[in-house]
Amino acid sequence: MPVPPLTPQQRRAASDKSAAVRRERAEVKAALKHARISLAEVLASESEVIRRMPVRTLLASLPGIGKVRAEKLLAELEISAFRRVQGLGARQRERLLARCMTRY
Repeated sequence: MPVPPLTPQQRRAASDKSAAVRRERAEVKAALKHARISLAEVLASESEVIRRMPVRTLLASLPGIGKVRAEKLLAELEISAFRRVQGLGARQRERLLARCMTRY
């Protein structure tokens, strides 16, 4: 089924919304990188933008953890590389926080 064409106003609104989402994600990642916010605070956030972020992206934003370490950490904790923050279970959150706080 083809997607109906968008009006210029609808297209502009969608563009503005996606830019705002990218901006908020970038702010959260920068705050994590510079230790202005903790991983625990991010995981407890009710923001829809944060809840839809991949966990590996958040981990890669932490100081001392890059993309490779984030992938290894997720593999060690048996968390899918494609898992989003909202999809983490309570035990997965606990193990992730315990591991990140002690090692990095």
